[in-house]
Amino acid sequence: MKTLFPLKPRAQTLVFTLLAGTLTFNAVAAPVKGGTLIYLEQQAHTNLYPPAGGFYPNGGILNQITDKLTWQNPETLQVEPWIAESWTTNADKTEYTFKLRPGVTFSDGTPLDANAVAKNFDTYGLGNKALRLPVSEVINNYERSEVIDPLTVKFYFKKPSPGFLQGTATIGSGLVSLSTLARSFDQLGDARHIVGSGPFVVSDEKLGREVDLVARKDYQWGPKNIQQQGPANLDAIKVIVTPEDSVRIGALLAGQAGLIRQVQAYDEKQAKDQNFPVYAAPTRGVNDSLSFRPDNPLVSDIRVRQALLHATNAKQVVETLFSPNYPQATSVVATTAAGYVNLADKLTFDLAKAKALLDQAGWQPGADGIREKAGQRLALTVYESLPQPQNKEVLQLVAQQWRQAGVALSVKAGDAGSKTLDNLDPLKTPLNVTEVGRADPDVIKSSFYPANRDNLL
Repeated sequence: MKTLFPLKPRAQTLVFTLLAGTLTFNAVAAPVKGGTLIYLEQQAHTNLYPPAGGFYPNGGILNQITDKLTWQNPETLQVEPWIAESWTTNADKTEYTFKLRPGVTFSDGTPLDANAVAKNFDTYGLGNKALRLPVSEVINNYERSEVIDPLTVKFYFKKPSPGFLQGTATIGSGLVSLSTLARSFDQLGDARHIVGSGPFVVSDEKLGREVDLVARKDYQWGPKNIQQQGPANLDAIKVIVTPEDSVRIGALLAGQAGLIRQVQAYDEKQAKDQNFPVYAAPTRGVNDSLSFRPDNPLVSDIRVRQALLHATNAKQVVETLFSPNYPQATSVVATTAAGYVNLADKLTFDLAKAKALLDQAGWQPGADGIREKAGQRLALTVYESLPQPQNKEVLQLVAQQWRQAGVALSVKAGDAGSKTLDNLDPLKTPLNVTEVGRADPDVIKSSFYPANRDNLL
């Protein structure tokens, strides 16, 4: 059995299309035509290969420059037409056929037709080892595509894949041109190399600092059930990487930015006091959690994992560090996720129970209060997750709580050069910060399946 416990839901935000992080922007009574939106992003994007869109800065750009086969209505969660006008599937969900809208083009003028869609999903479903393009975490059991005619494409799966339809609506399924798919993964870190069919086009980039987007004046294919089918109201968007929280909120309040992402809980009040809307939609997927790696001998005993769950006072974490926009989690998945079950009675803080479980597992307090067993200290390591708000502070508070039970937790910097390799080795990092935003039950597989994020490793 593998044990994990959620700390809190990760806030996400819907603006334009799906962005992530608590987000604030200047409000106006009605849409304004023209102008450039100054958008301050906490982190620089890393790669714009669409399946890498789960990283918030990547997704924030991809959502403006790519379209998807389908659109998921954020209110009803129903999957609705976008580039695909209609679709059918067989009974066991191993075959999907999509009819496409005519007249859609990528920004380089090439057609977004059945052949282009087939090439996109062949790449996302199978990967491309020669170009180092990985398989998308939202596409499972993919076998092949078939171009029926210029506007009809069919997909085949080796096993039932009921999550595929919703997967076509996610950031990771943004459609790009054939020239983009011909580039290597390393080349797709440059936003200027991404050619999509979306309402914006990348016009310039200062690597790691700024990305400039300009509106496509010929855009005429928004999601079918959205009133505005034509070009964006804005002329342009300037994305400026601004890591410092105080600088982002200060620029917004001073009128130097129109929209910012990652508003810390302690800044929400001053934004609201000056009548700035703050948007903090729930993840609809896997909550912000700490996942244990049972392959690490320190946490291989389920009693140790259960003890650490009960040594965690999630209520204290939420009330100390967050606002009402971050309610305490009651399950691994968000309350708004499909298939949610309230597990609050299993996620209780009980320090006495935690200590008793550690005693039963053979871990006894040492001279400094940290438990020991067979000459080994119960000392764990975790890396801070930079995309999660106040994650360092969360982990430091959890470390204080665990020390009361006799467990040491060392919190390492999220930008440490050793993070990537260490997080792939459960012997070095027995804990991992996890969170996945996706409004479909298939998100559980995306988060924990070995071929996807493999958060339990």
